[in-house]
Amino acid sequence: MKMKRVFFLGFSCLMLLIAISPGSAQEKNSDEKEKLEREKLIASSQTGGMPLFFNPNVPATPTINPSKFNNKEELYARKGLPNFFNKAKKGDSLVVGYIGGSITRGINLYRMQSARFIQNMFPNNNIKFINAGISGTGTDLGACRIQEQILQFKPDLIFIEFAVNNAFEDGMEGMIRQIWKDNPFVDICMIYTIFNGQSKIYAAGKVPSNIMALEAIADHYQIPSIHMGLEASYLESEGKLLWKAPSGTATDKIIFSNDGTHPVEAGGNLYAQSIFRSFIKMKAHKGVVKHNIPKAITADNWEDAKMFSPLDIAEFSDRWTIIKPKMVREFNQFADWFSYVMKAEAPGETFTFKFNGTMVGFFDIGGPEVGQLILEVDGKIASVEKQTGTLVLKANANNQSKDLINRFNGFCNNRYRGQAEFIELPPGIHIVKFIVSPEKVNKKQILGESQLQDIKSNPEKYDKTNVYIGKILIRGEVIN
Repeated sequence: MKMKRVFFLGFSCLMLLIAISPGSAQEKNSDEKEKLEREKLIASSQTGGMPLFFNPNVPATPTINPSKFNNKEELYARKGLPNFFNKAKKGDSLVVGYIGGSITRGINLYRMQSARFIQNMFPNNNIKFINAGISGTGTDLGACRIQEQILQFKPDLIFIEFAVNNAFEDGMEGMIRQIWKDNPFVDICMIYTIFNGQSKIYAAGKVPSNIMALEAIADHYQIPSIHMGLEASYLESEGKLLWKAPSGTATDKIIFSNDGTHPVEAGGNLYAQSIFRSFIKMKAHKGVVKHNIPKAITADNWEDAKMFSPLDIAEFSDRWTIIKPKMVREFNQFADWFSYVMKAEAPGETFTFKFNGTMVGFFDIGGPEVGQLILEVDGKIASVEKQTGTLVLKANANNQSKDLINRFNGFCNNRYRGQAEFIELPPGIHIVKFIVSPEKVNKKQILGESQLQDIKSNPEKYDKTNVYIGKILIRGEVIN
């Protein structure tokens, strides 16, 4: 169980605070509005994949040089990256993986620049670089996909970036433990991006609360961490940088981002420079280290999270068809995630599997024509409800109400997007069946007046209940 610190104020002190802080409610509402806008921005960024392997030495990648910025709070080296540097200095081939959200996925938001720097630092080494960034996703899906998208390629170094997305601590810890269970000689580096408003926290000499939670994990496992937003935060406080400004803004200041979260190239250069400076400092670490796996901070962390191609574990009813994303124009952007996708058009179609664990889910494709699913657990229709403070749904197989798992949302208006769903179950052995529902979701209501043009122009495209399953997700072990 996670413990929370609770502070109490006496009634008179509380009334005094209210009396002298008439704007506090407004500030709270403003913070909540900012949070909702950021969550919407992250969700709207969900789209397709990028090629898994990438070459940073292309003309469009900026060549960066470290600035003179020097702050001891930027890097917490801990045990450093000794195994990576040992292999690099010997001239060995190397594999470097990046896993994170949209800031990792994007071009020149830090990943390309930092990879180019690493290659230039060791020009005689053959280095392969992996981009496992998926927009709008957090450490929950990250813990499921890290084996397939990074670990199977035998990495020497993994950068983990999820701070502005859903950086659930139990998912982050699960990823770390999976990495070292697979290979205890892999070095890990946690990197922290920030969003609009957090720069002021850094400039005041403090650390954002979400990053403090991640730092506790980094410290427990003695993993180096880089606070990539520190220099930009100080530049903003000095009046030399605009954290958020529309594209084309006329200014002599550095523009970090257009939306407050995703850096433009200049902001990406500042992020990458922090890695540059940190690498130079950690390069002195020597020797080979076998990373030990200490007792987990969170007993229920996601080290048991897994991702499977659908036909590897599930039985599908007769009218499902196999789509090859490379062969379908609308789905081509997902070809680097899914070698095939299972498609159902007819209500009543099912897929079924058996496992021993606590959670099921799927990594699927949303779009104009998608519908809803019914969940059956151990022969009983399950109610599925949202849980406060988490993106995970909760299933109750003792309630015979037929709650549906809707795959259509406000971002499915005439576009296709990768998305994931997780459903918590009681621990144990379960036979799980997903059923395509005949009930059509009210897509006009979900889209709202501002997005109805396409549904009015192409009503037949939306008047469907399709489902597209790219991967099956579980926490636990599959039972064949």
